[in-house]
Amino acid sequence: MLKTKRSNLWAKAKFKNSNSVGIHLIADFWFVKKIEKTEKIKKFLIEAAKKAKNTPLKVSIHKFNPHGITGIILLAESHIAIHAWPEFDYLAIDIFTCGKRAFPDKALEYLKKVFKPKKIRILKIDRGKI
Repeated sequence: MLKTKRSNLWAKAKFKNSNSVGIHLIADFWFVKKIEKTEKIKKFLIEAAKKAKNTPLKVSIHKFNPHGITGIILLAESHIAIHAWPEFDYLAIDIFTCGKRAFPDKALEYLKKVFKPKKIRILKIDRGKI
């Protein structure tokens, strides 16, 4: 397992300036391109993390029977998760990042290009906000 040192310096600076410790994007994608190959989902998660300037630590994918898939990439800055319900033409995306150099919006833009949803709903939450 890769061990990383977590610095509180960025958190103190970010918290002092913005009153939150991270950004959490919750996205609902409807009528998406169906992708159920675990290797493709893993590739998309890693690329989304790179687009957000995050540090990937570990990827875990689970394929359900008869269909559906969940994938999560653990990041030094938190996580990105994808949960697919092909029977409902629905994909749930969860992107939580922290740090001054993390760009969760860029990860979301990349995932929009990959899955090509026809309908999108996005909720943005400032986590740890006072």
